[in-house]
Amino acid sequence: MPEISVDVHISRSVNEVYDFLADARNLELWFSGVDSVAESAEPAGPGVAHVYRFPGRHRDQLLQCVAYVPGEHLVFRGDRMWNPLGAQTPFYSFTLSPRRRGTLLRLTVQCRLAGALMLLAPVVAMAWRRDLPRDARRLGERLGAPHCHVIAAPRRIRTPVPPLTSTTAPAAAPPALAPSVPPHPQPHPEPRPASVPAAKERASRPAA
Repeated sequence: MPEISVDVHISRSVNEVYDFLADARNLELWFSGVDSVAESAEPAGPGVAHVYRFPGRHRDQLLQCVAYVPGEHLVFRGDRMWNPLGAQTPFYSFTLSPRRRGTLLRLTVQCRLAGALMLLAPVVAMAWRRDLPRDARRLGERLGAPHCHVIAAPRRIRTPVPPLTSTTAPAAAPPALAPSVPPHPQPHPEPRPASVPAAKERASRPAA
């Protein structure tokens, strides 16, 4: 699965940044992975689901908060979306840490792909590497910190690997056995003349 991450410094406190991110309704204001979020009276927190639309989709999906550590970590998971090529499940992760003059925020997007969509993983990764820096700057503008600084360029953390049916290398095929060949028939010994005794029957005779 492709997983892309970018680090950005925002000159706002951790609590300000976290509270803004935790409200899923704010995602449509700055994040390219969310097209719209329906109004909801539910407070932010683990397990809370919001109705949203993924860009390019005309059907409502659910966006659920699956990790919630106030001031530190936040993860949203979108519904699995199907198309003729397969399925994808998006995850949006935000990790925050305080700095002397603001907050260090790591934005991470992970897409779990299935079916033939796995072949398009490099294209998906390339699109997120392009969009994440723009998203980070829009977030800074929404928070009143337009001069936020992207510290690290988007990077691919993990590359998709097609699943294998077995994690161990296939055992080497046993060598082909040579076809059994009947032993070469040995010629029957010719009958020994009666006047010639066998070796074990010979006895040493004393000299005359």
